[in-house]
Amino acid sequence: MGEKFERHRQAWTTDEVQKLHTLAKKGMPLRAIAKALTRSEESTKERAKADKLGIASLR
Repeated sequence: MGEKFERHRQAWTTDEVQKLHTLAKKGMPLRAIAKALTRSEESTKERAKADKLGIASLR
């Protein structure tokens, strides 16, 4: 089972959004970005999609 996150349904701060954009542009995979932001992969993926960011996937 996945990790538990205590930050369930909390709003994104401007710092978190900036960090998401920076890490996505560096080409980091979704799992690593989510862990760096202490957010779930689902939440990170949804926010990236809303901001029209492309996130690298591991192959």
